[in-house]
Amino acid sequence: QVQLVESGGGLVQAGDSLRLSCATVGQTFSRYRMGWIRQAPGKEREFVAAISWSGRTTAYADSVKGRFTISTDNARNTVYLQMNSLKPEDTAVYYCALDPRANFGLDYRYKYDYWGQGTQVTVSA
Repeated sequence: QVQLVESGGGLVQAGDSLRLSCATVGQTFSRYRMGWIRQAPGKEREFVAAISWSGRTTAYADSVKGRFTISTDNARNTVYLQMNSLKPEDTAVYYCALDPRANFGLDYRYKYDYWGQGTQVTVSA
């Protein structure tokens, strides 16, 4: 059984930084693709970032490029999302997700087998 456990969310002011963590508990995978997807109230879910198991391949939404950095620590089975220069429009519940297929195909933004419970990020103006 696979569990993804997110942490690190909170309430911050515009311009501040936060680092989200996503730990894989239970079954682990030697190869995978992990992503962060967010959903604001009343809005559709939005892809944020993704990373390959090796860390060599990353992808970002245009809205976060240059501000957010995704990274992986395989020794800790943890993926991080460093969020800098936060804006009020970054307010959302952030979910991490894992796909054991590990590829970056056409559906890499939203096709994941396992999802975390989400962590709230609130950015005040």
